[in-house]
Amino acid sequence: MCIFIGIIEIVYDLCNFKSILELKKIKMTFSSKFILFIGITFLILTLLNFFHSDFINPDLIRAEVISGLASVFLMLSSILLVQSSSLQPKKINLIGNQGLTILDNLSKLLKIELAWGSKLILTATAASTILVYWDKHVLLRRGLISTKDFIPGDICKRVMTTGKLVSLVKTDLYPGKAEFNTVLENLPSIIIFPLLSKGVVIVGGWTERCFSKSDEQWINGWIERLAVTVENNKSVND
Repeated sequence: MCIFIGIIEIVYDLCNFKSILELKKIKMTFSSKFILFIGITFLILTLLNFFHSDFINPDLIRAEVISGLASVFLMLSSILLVQSSSLQPKKINLIGNQGLTILDNLSKLLKIELAWGSKLILTATAASTILVYWDKHVLLRRGLISTKDFIPGDICKRVMTTGKLVSLVKTDLYPGKAEFNTVLENLPSIIIFPLLSKGVVIVGGWTERCFSKSDEQWINGWIERLAVTVENNKSVND
């Protein structure tokens, strides 16, 4: 009997039963429900088998302990599965129109570079929008775009000055996020890359923390190539 009390204490210490009570508030998948059902069923059968046994011997106790621990493991697996799925960031319903705008008075080579690079970023990463700003002009908008005029704020100016990218993994935590509402409102995550000392490339994501380090390195590599193309094809008229 003490063994089963110990098993119950293990469940309480690991779950605090708070997680189990909160499962009603969380949408459970079929797999997590099935695992939880199997675990509870096995534990009930284990207890019934123990209390209806005529003789208690070491072999029965060992079998019951193993069965009880296996049942507890299944229930914990179900709880952890639900908690991990609930922690995954949800895709935000962003308001904007899918489109592509490129500044007219650019060289053909620069337009091609902007077009293929932005397409790869939008298809190969979790980006929802991209804006390229250089020398007081918006060269490109692509993805979900806004018609509002973009004016660099404090964060963009700091990126151009320092030459280092700034990653806003969760924009709700940054008071300065308002300067990016002209890119697209309510972006959950944003990365601002420097484009030489006169511009920035702003990439907005669908969810919080959606860009990996490899995404940042890949985009930064393309921007370095874009910077060379911009310098060699200066066709933007003030």
